[in-house]
Amino acid sequence: MGPCPSLLCCLILSLFFVFVSSTDITDLVFEGCADLKFQDFNGVYRQTLKNLLETLKSQSSATKFYKTTSGDGPSAINGAFQCRGDLSNGDCNICVAKAPDLAENLCGQAIAARVQLNGCYLRYEISGFRQVSGTELLYKICGSNRASGSGFGDRLDMALGEIVKGLASGNSGFFATQYQSVYVLGQCEGDLSSGDCVSCVKSAVDKAKLECGSSISAQIYLRECYVSYTYYPNGVTNRQSPLSLSGKKAEIQEITRWDLGKYG
Repeated sequence: MGPCPSLLCCLILSLFFVFVSSTDITDLVFEGCADLKFQDFNGVYRQTLKNLLETLKSQSSATKFYKTTSGDGPSAINGAFQCRGDLSNGDCNICVAKAPDLAENLCGQAIAARVQLNGCYLRYEISGFRQVSGTELLYKICGSNRASGSGFGDRLDMALGEIVKGLASGNSGFFATQYQSVYVLGQCEGDLSSGDCVSCVKSAVDKAKLECGSSISAQIYLRECYVSYTYYPNGVTNRQSPLSLSGKKAEIQEITRWDLGKYG
């Protein structure tokens, strides 16, 4: 018998937040775990999930996005991973290989989980799980340092616009660039069409402006895409990275309950 027969069960995702203070690709950004657990996990589900995670780890040495299903019928489990577009295949494999142990330690026997690291994410969910909108806000980090003086808003608008233009021009769903000391980066889930990717990133850009205001750095994660930016008021050096947050503190929106989707 499945974990929730004949009922529509609202799954609530509890998000635990960790400030990313370095650019290590395996640093944890956030994880989300469904409240519902597998029934009879030590039966068919344990081996099915194990097979799925092993497949995802093995594929991460050859590609940066992969989606698959393990098992059959109501016992099937869907899963996927994606690495940041600028990672090598070797670094992608290192990042993805760390995610399953984190998912097990943090989410246990949850029937759906997502682990977002600095360089990749891995997710899985039981068959029949219907996820929420691809533009749903999962997580945000707004840098505590604020821009001073006039002109930052216009500069940021132009920089974020470069992400949209870059992705619209076709960059395999990943684009990063610098515009007047603002590093910007955007990425979409690997199987999104170009049009859907642009729409998702536009939504992420709008949320960055709304949620983070005059912060000089931000990371905005939606379900199917994310954007980040970092502004260096004193100029950029070779040691600085577009993925690092300026300052030692960040303002984090504590979304402690989020409707992940439904099963049934």
